[in-house]
Amino acid sequence: MYAAIGAGLAVIGAGIGIGQIGGKAMEGIARQPEAAGDIRTNMIVAAALVEGAALFAIVVALITAG
Repeated sequence: MYAAIGAGLAVIGAGIGIGQIGGKAMEGIARQPEAAGDIRTNMIVAAALVEGAALFAIVVALITAG
């Protein structure tokens, strides 16, 4: 049961984080369209790091519950 709560919190945190990354990237592209490529690249890297941290949290939650 606690593993499900921990995994759920990790997914919620990742969703909020990726939403923030995407929103701020769109704001940056709107302000400076010529930098869209660089902003997009950095956005993808940051989103991948957030996803990696969330996956690690899910694995830890499942391992410690057993």
